Amino acid sequence: MPAPNEITTSQLFRLIGTPECPAIVDISIDPDFNEDPYLVPGSFRHSHKDRAELLRKLAGRKCVVVCQRGIKLSQGLAAWLRCEGVEAEYLSGGMYAWRAAEGAMRIPASAIPARVDGATLWVTRHRPKIDRIACPWLIRRFVDPAARFLYVSPSEVLGVADRYGATPFDVEGVHFSHRGNDCSFDTMIGEFGLHCEALERLAAVVRAADTNRHDMVPQAAGLLAVSVGLSRQYSDDLKQLEAGMTVYDALYRWARDGYEEGHDWIPSATSAGGEGTAQ
Repeated sequence: MPAPNEITTSQLFRLIGTPECPAIVDISIDPDFNEDPYLVPGSFRHSHKDRAELLRKLAGRKCVVVCQRGIKLSQGLAAWLRCEGVEAEYLSGGMYAWRAAEGAMRIPASAIPARVDGATLWVTRHRPKIDRIACPWLIRRFVDPAARFLYVSPSEVLGVADRYGATPFDVEGVHFSHRGNDCSFDTMIGEFGLHCEALERLAAVVRAADTNRHDMVPQAAGLLAVSVGLSRQYSDDLKQLEAGMTVYDALYRWARDGYEEGHDWIPSATSAGGEGTAQ
């Protein structure tokens, strides 16, 4: 019988990438992690011994605790957190089960930039349209929920990156940028190992909209229209990003669950005089 504070890999996989995803805490001990240095998307590493700091980080948020096998470390910490009033679950089977699960994505820890004051820090050109909203959405939903983004003048991106330790993206000549026909969103999916059907479907829309190839997928023109509209609606880039997060949350759910759904309006059959019954 499953424990009341246990979550399965399939249940957690359905939450990752959505606003409802809990904080995911990887407490694997260093020797275990060093043998297989990969993370569940959106998770962060933390020692099971430093419980006071973990409480501060969680700030009351629901969480899932992950260790190598899903036994004493994660079950014990989840139980302790629940004693402290945190809604905590442990991942059944731990990283062993996650690795074995079909389609479960894993991020190489080496691909994630060093954190600055506790979170990854990114910088790009101001006045974003598509890639510069899509990439932050991908990072916050799958890589680092606490990530911060700096929007600055195009000429100052590299200088700001150097002075503040930020990671530049979507500018020419940097690691996280366009490569051939791919846009920066594609590059990040590849670098972070985020290969799944839903994200590949969404990436096709972002790529077509961002590179003005609307013949590739029919949704591209719509994404461009919404993106231009948001850029006109908001003069504050960070407020535009927050609004854009909702747009990409919806697009992700379309790409995952609703891409085959269509819509049409079928009026009720009525007589010429305005009376009748629907068929």
